[in-house]
Amino acid sequence: MKWRVILEPDTETGEWAIWCPELPGCVSAGETQEEALENIREAIELYLEPDTIQLAPGAITSEVTLG
Repeated sequence: MKWRVILEPDTETGEWAIWCPELPGCVSAGETQEEALENIREAIELYLEPDTIQLAPGAITSEVTLG
């Protein structure tokens, strides 16, 4: 699966900031562009990992469809 990422030079640290616009809060950085790309790959994998949800007794799980 492909994800769009944005690389930006950080003028304060001299590193590369990188983020994925489609995944809010999924950001990383690296000393080089290549390192930043490797780091964001790991960040995206972690972002997409399923999370166990603890539901209260009587809670109902449902789905909605958009469009």
